[in-house]
Amino acid sequence: MSDQPGLVILFGSGETSASGRRVFDWLFARLAPPIRLAVLETPAGFQPNSAYVAEEVAAFVRQRLVNYNPQVTVVPARQRGTPFSPDDPAIVAPLLSANAIFLGPGSPTYAARQLQGSLAWHTLLARHRLGAAIVLASAATIAASRHTLPVYEIYKAGADLHWQAGLDFFGPYGLSLVFVSHWNNRDGGANLDTSHGFMGQERFGRLLALLPAPATVVGIDEHTALVLDLAARTCQVMGRGAITLVRGGEEQRFLSGRTFAITELGSFHLPDPPTGLPPAVWASVQAAQSEAQTAAAPALPPDVLALVAEREAARTRRDWAQADTLRQRIAALGWRILDTPDGPRLEPAEKPGS
Repeated sequence: MSDQPGLVILFGSGETSASGRRVFDWLFARLAPPIRLAVLETPAGFQPNSAYVAEEVAAFVRQRLVNYNPQVTVVPARQRGTPFSPDDPAIVAPLLSANAIFLGPGSPTYAARQLQGSLAWHTLLARHRLGAAIVLASAATIAASRHTLPVYEIYKAGADLHWQAGLDFFGPYGLSLVFVSHWNNRDGGANLDTSHGFMGQERFGRLLALLPAPATVVGIDEHTALVLDLAARTCQVMGRGAITLVRGGEEQRFLSGRTFAITELGSFHLPDPPTGLPPAVWASVQAAQSEAQTAAAPALPPDVLALVAEREAARTRRDWAQADTLRQRIAALGWRILDTPDGPRLEPAEKPGS
């Protein structure tokens, strides 16, 4: 069981494009098999075709990342007070064993309203604290903010400029962040500025002045992803575009391929795993993960176990040359040995797609 939070990937858009496939490939290569991806319908749950929206992502992963043999489940946690509620344990159950969870297109404010304090959201947070990867795209990226941009309300319905409470995914980590996807959008052409999450530069400037509290704005270009490794305290930009940080009236831009310290986003710290989570949810997620790991653990051949024991003895007497030789013999039998604080751990040496 991991004692470190999982990776977080935030797409500006393009999660089902060629650039998106490369990001998923990068992620899946770093997850222990089997890949169990849960796709939450919630951000598009108000739409009659929310199942279709989620299934498009699920089908993309199944078809375009087939080498990983991913187990993909669509979770229809659409709306509270309905048979598809994000508070229904039966609906939320697939999240318990998922090692990757995806949320994507829809409405940022709807997603925040439906998930805030829900069983689905608490389960997602607990799974992440225990090592599951979280992948957010478009509307879900915005919803994860401390203050969420009401894109539909302003851009489509002409509401007055304002912010709404977001899910504040990174609040427990000491970060006050506002995410804006589609940062470099040009759908409006020459006559309408649709950058900055369809707000346009001038209107977004006025929105900045209305932020309820200080925050770092993270603008994510289209077909671009920001990868946060909280355990390593690093951020990486992947895809076609760039990441723009806005704070104190100044902008800082990181192009694709750049890696930077997570402290560029604010005063980062790792929280105690159960902080802010209902004890019952934390316990159920721990139990489900332990059960899944036991079920997925491959049988270890006796000859491999004997070599591991011999290697541990060599390490104890500081015979590093012999330990390295034994590591190579273990690898030749198809196993990779990882030295952890709790002792050696084995995993298959060859992973799909490697």
